[in-house]
Amino acid sequence: MSNYVLTCCSTVDLPHEHLEKRKIPYVCFHFILDGVQYPDDLGQTIPFADFYRRVKAGSMPTTSQVNVGQYTDFFEPYLKDGKDILHISLSSGLSGSYNYAILARESLLARYPERKILLVDSLGASSGYGLLVDMAADLRDQGVSIEEVQSWIEANKLRIHHWFFSTDLMHYKRGGRISSASATMGTLLNICPLLNMNAEGKLIPRRKIRGKKQVIAELVKMMELHAEGSTEYSGKCFISNSDCYSDARKVADLVEERFPLLQGKVMINSVGTVIGSHTGPGTVALFFVGNERKD
Repeated sequence: MSNYVLTCCSTVDLPHEHLEKRKIPYVCFHFILDGVQYPDDLGQTIPFADFYRRVKAGSMPTTSQVNVGQYTDFFEPYLKDGKDILHISLSSGLSGSYNYAILARESLLARYPERKILLVDSLGASSGYGLLVDMAADLRDQGVSIEEVQSWIEANKLRIHHWFFSTDLMHYKRGGRISSASATMGTLLNICPLLNMNAEGKLIPRRKIRGKKQVIAELVKMMELHAEGSTEYSGKCFISNSDCYSDARKVADLVEERFPLLQGKVMINSVGTVIGSHTGPGTVALFFVGNERKD
């Protein structure tokens, strides 16, 4: 058994049961919906279907990141138990939470100087961040040391590709991310924006594609272009979706057809309540290991 604990944030968008099985504790972001604050606890407090139903009805949730006090409360029990900590954080390109983890570490190490708290900025989000954490857990389970796992993550985190599209532009309009005219015109023309995550861990619009069938094909094409080994890719593949499972299933079916050497079936997850507060419903994201991400 390892003498360290591997931890992450709730924004990995993996099932609660999966993280429990893999022995990966997570610290919760929070969101406010209709004036009430909830933990982003992977659908336990508010089922994802209820969350997205309320968003579709017009509710606009806001989110809050993990602060210093929450990180301190989350880390300290493991230190008291004599465990070192390797924490992988949500991308600093999307949140300041990583910086708060640094401040919490400094405070805790003054009280537990014999312990180690190693932090990694994943430069990832949703189930792409989750894929990185899951692969780190594989190494941990193989008996790899905490320092070696940290080094592996730093060397490989930009090889985790994040490609996604959205079919519902109204949430972006309600949140002020695009104009009303752009949302209306995009909806009329059936425009599905294709985005990915760059080397700074920020989401970048890449193309505007007309039609769901076309954007699904383009999404899988990006995997063919960038995956390690192209169609002979033999690693893991995760998908996350925000209340549009049928679209996610179409992507998964196409991936499993084009990439017959995959390590297991494609894992389809839900976009969680914090990430989903920003994407809204109708988003499908595809994650895999490939060449190093560039700007």
